[in-house]
Order: sequence, then structure tokens, then C-alpha cells
Amino acid sequence: MLSTQVLAAAAEVPTGEKWVFFLLAPLALAGALGMIIARNAVHSALWLVLTMLSLGVFYIVQAGPFIGMVQIIVYTGAIMMLFLFVLMLVGRDASDSVIETLRGQKVVAVLLGLGLAGLLGTGVYQATRGMPSAGLELANANGNVQGIAQLLFGRYVYVFEVTSALLITAAVGAMLLAHRERAKGERVGQAAQMRARFEPGNYAGPKPGPGVFANSTSVATPAKLPDGTPAERSISPILPTRELTSAEIANKPTEGK
Repeated sequence: MLSTQVLAAAAEVPTGEKWVFFLLAPLALAGALGMIIARNAVHSALWLVLTMLSLGVFYIVQAGPFIGMVQIIVYTGAIMMLFLFVLMLVGRDASDSVIETLRGQKVVAVLLGLGLAGLLGTGVYQATRGMPSAGLELANANGNVQGIAQLLFGRYVYVFEVTSALLITAAVGAMLLAHRERAKGERVGQAAQMRARFEPGNYAGPKPGPGVFANSTSVATPAKLPDGTPAERSISPILPTRELTSAEIANKPTEGK
């Protein structure tokens, strides 16, 4: 009975929608697997961006333009970019993910994740088994945005508020996990940084740029100091110093009027 309904529903799907599904479904699946398999946290977040973009297109194709644009603009464009910025600022890399704060936490996390997925799948199946499909025409009778607002702030308002509290708790937990305690010796105040900058032997002023007050505009040409000597600080140590001709080395006096 179920297989007959699935085949009948698949026969009603337009050709364009089928092509979108067959093109983006492998990308969404690859992004989900890449998010789990990637050892670098930044790469994992980028894989998740691919999956979220694919989901947004799926929502739009399924006559849900509002939720599709929210998926792309809010979740992919704002929240995931915020995650990327936080990961880059914190400086997590592949070596950090290998260190386990609690012994056996990865195995426990996998088991709990599988158990949660099975529990949610069973709950959804039991709740929707035998439920007739109303169709998108009835759900979007007064508009897609109005239909979503009526469900979120009417029938499911308490579930919506509990979910928002859960997300806030997860965000606070992520901040605590990403926080790195610094030892007393690692904490350097502003006064100590200023004293270290102006200690004898340090160059406190701004460094001259390459090619400034020189006879060449090449970035491999050191700048000239007021006495005519080259400023070694003005050129990067990874760049080979450009060999100048005798005419270029010679000082060119400024002609006054």
C-alpha cells in the first residue's frame, strides 16, 4: 500500500523538480558526510554550507519560497558565516579535534546520535502514519508566509519557544567549549605591551614601505633613509633584494625653483 502511494506521488512530480532533486541531492549528501568526516573545523563548516544551500533550493522548489530564502539568507549567509568567523578567531585546527577532554566521548557521542536519530525517526513515523496529505494548495491558501506564521505563532508557539531556548543553550555551550583558559604568564596587559614596544633596541615607529624615497618603484627595492642608506626593515625577508644599477644607487637631488 505504501509503495503504491510513493509511486503515485513520484509520478505526479514535474520533470524540472526531478532534475533539481537528482542534481542537488548528491551534493547535499556529500556536504553532510563531509561535515562529519572533515578533521578541520573550518572545512566542516564549509561542507555544512553546501548542504544548507541545497536544502534552501529544495524548499523553493517545493513551493516554499519564504522558508527557502530564510534557509539561504539567515542560516547559510549569516549564522554559518558567524560560525566560520568564530572558528577562525578561536584558532581550532585538526590537532585540537584529536584531543579528547573526556575519555571515550566520541564513541558515546556516536551512540547517542544514532539513538536520537532512531528516536526522532520513530516518533515522526508514528505521528504521520495514516495521516492524509493535505497538499500545498490548502497550506498556502492565504499565502506561504501567512501559513507559516499561523503555525509557528499559533498551533506550535510553545514548541517554537522551547526550540529557541534549546538553540540559545547550545550556543552558550559552544562558547564554553571553544573558550581556552590562559595561564597567568600568558596574559599580557596593555601597559606591558607598550613597555615591550619601546624597549631599547626595538623599532617603535612605523616601518617605511618598499620603494619609498628610493630610485625604483619595485617592492623588492628597500626604502631610503634620510642619510641615503637603504632601510632593511622596509622589505620583507622572504623577498630577494633587487640588484640596482649604479645610476639607481646614486642619490638624485631634488631640484628647487
